[in-house]
Amino acid sequence: MTAPAGTCGGRLLYGCMGLGGSWDTEPYGASDIAAAEAAVEAALDSGVTTFDHADIYRHGKAEAVFGEVLDRTAGLRERIVVQTKCGIRLADAERPGIYDLRAASIVRRVEESLARLRTDVIDVLLLHRPDPLADPDDIAEALTSLHRQGLVRQFGVSNMGAAQVAPLQARLDVPLVANQLEMSLRRRDWLEAGVLVNTPEAATVGFPFGTLEFCRENGIVLQAWGSLAQGRFTGRQETPDEHATAQLITSLADKKGTTPETILLWWLQRHPARIAPVIGSARPERIRACRDAALREVDLTHEEWYALWLTARGAPLP
Repeated sequence: MTAPAGTCGGRLLYGCMGLGGSWDTEPYGASDIAAAEAAVEAALDSGVTTFDHADIYRHGKAEAVFGEVLDRTAGLRERIVVQTKCGIRLADAERPGIYDLRAASIVRRVEESLARLRTDVIDVLLLHRPDPLADPDDIAEALTSLHRQGLVRQFGVSNMGAAQVAPLQARLDVPLVANQLEMSLRRRDWLEAGVLVNTPEAATVGFPFGTLEFCRENGIVLQAWGSLAQGRFTGRQETPDEHATAQLITSLADKKGTTPETILLWWLQRHPARIAPVIGSARPERIRACRDAALREVDLTHEEWYALWLTARGAPLP
């Protein structure tokens, strides 16, 4: 089964972590396949054509049910971009969870993902977490081999800073195309790191300063996981700042003729660092609530963008 030329493009990605049933090794069933079909249909209806996986999601069942959907839907594989990740080994009864980016492990996990996804090529492969024991030369050898064999078209990373990305890129003949990080109006350390330079508060921000700038200068798309802030601004609010932010989001959504979910995603997309949000809900109605972020131009002014940031921040800028 073939697919179009690889790309991590798309203003919005659908994250498939919620597909496949329970987070255990119990087999998935017909209802899980039906739920996956409904989620994929809602994403496609909303203009989303990039689907983000990881080999660990639902212990592999997320990839497997997606493979069932691909197998049942003629022509679907040719219309979409399939992205997955490897590098995390889940804990089991005998072993703790670890990170593993050894070359042999990468190759084996890719082969397993290809089988579950029922495809002959992965469009984009991300290294899920940095492995402290990993050898960049070893990783590069594995990625180069996968690329030459036609098993993976493009590569990226996830949860890595610029200082971890640069040595790997230096060893590859193909460009790294994506870095997937947790980014949202609630998780703002990626933004705060840049404005708190030369202030006492800088020490409270753990995000590696310079990562956004490095990715932007090197054409690496920033993919934002957790982009809807786990529903904190569109469902439950736990603090006064969250409540005030939710009210502002609702007001802006009414003003723009869109949904609160879209306002949250537009806030990320408005940043010049090429941020592509990943939406992870398995509920079709919530997926469709994000469609304007894929199909409409971002409609937030400079002042509106800052108003959202400062309200969520709950404090003035330094």
